[in-house]
Amino acid sequence: MHFAISASYGPTDPTKAMLPFIFAASALQVKDKVTIMLFHDAVHLALKGFAKNIIPVGPPNRFEEFINDNNASLLICKPCAEIRNIFEKDCLEKVIFGGMNDFHKACSLADTRVISY
Repeated sequence: MHFAISASYGPTDPTKAMLPFIFAASALQVKDKVTIMLFHDAVHLALKGFAKNIIPVGPPNRFEEFINDNNASLLICKPCAEIRNIFEKDCLEKVIFGGMNDFHKACSLADTRVISY
């Protein structure tokens, strides 16, 4: 199965920011594929070293588990990032800058479930 997840929470709400990655890490444990698209404040999570400092209240931070898995893809909304002065050079290597067309493509893959956080 493939999960396409839209995420819009960032550092202002660390627990909500980590929920997509907690779910994704669980899906990856059973060898599902996951694409997360970062929108709005969530684009900050793509910055090098940023996500490891996001501490959710209660559940663990599973960002590293997600980003290091070969079945995981991380898209970032280019307009959302650039308006916040975040550019490709500032981000993790695995991040793919794109837009809604890219998220639509991920959502359209066969056997895909779409989740929004």
